Amino acid sequence: MIRVTGLRKRFGNSEILKGIDFEVPPKTVLGVIGASGSGKSTLLRCLNGLETISGGTIECDNVRLEANLSHADYRRRVKDLRLKVGTVFQHFYLFPHLSVIGNIIEAPVHVLRTPKKTAEDEAYELLESVGLKQAARRYPGSLSGGEQQRVAIARALAMHPALLLLDEPTSALDPRRISSLRALLRTFVDRGHTMIIISHSMGFLGGVSDNILFMEGGVVVEYGPTDEIMQSPQDARTKDFLEQAE
Repeated sequence: MIRVTGLRKRFGNSEILKGIDFEVPPKTVLGVIGASGSGKSTLLRCLNGLETISGGTIECDNVRLEANLSHADYRRRVKDLRLKVGTVFQHFYLFPHLSVIGNIIEAPVHVLRTPKKTAEDEAYELLESVGLKQAARRYPGSLSGGEQQRVAIARALAMHPALLLLDEPTSALDPRRISSLRALLRTFVDRGHTMIIISHSMGFLGGVSDNILFMEGGVVVEYGPTDEIMQSPQDARTKDFLEQAE
């Protein structure tokens, strides 16, 4: 269970997140939507510990991040949180000097202290699951955008995260690749993973997410099952956003 309660984030006198509440049950996908400036990216950066929260709590498995902790305790819990949360950023950030297999085993070997042979065996299994086992010894610069994305997903999953965050995963993909990604992610959900996906693509989220959270101005406007939000939004702001997104 991923639970966010009363989450606030301030930058100076500007409050970006104004008391966010939601839960993500295990083995489900939450899609987060909203216009630019609504707070989506800040939310993601709080969830993976890249931003220090100003108020509220984030709970992931047995890790609880609170705004009122001492600096030392907060940093310790952020370190624990990052072992639970994997992130696939919009620009992937693969290490260009490492092969595909090298990218995937880097964190398990050096952070989790997984034996190299064990990490490589798991990496090959992940690459097979994303259809790139044959690319294991290639380097990121020789891969297409879609291939790099799948490597980034495999790299994140190699850390066995309780929660996988994806930031605009369809931004560089053509329609065929979007359909393939949707099927791939649902496969991992069926295997037990939990995900939060930020996306501007309503069609993509409609086919992959179990629930939708719509943000505007740093608050949650509407949150519920995907079909209900997409087909019968209760708030006029949600309805207006979805109409403009079509």
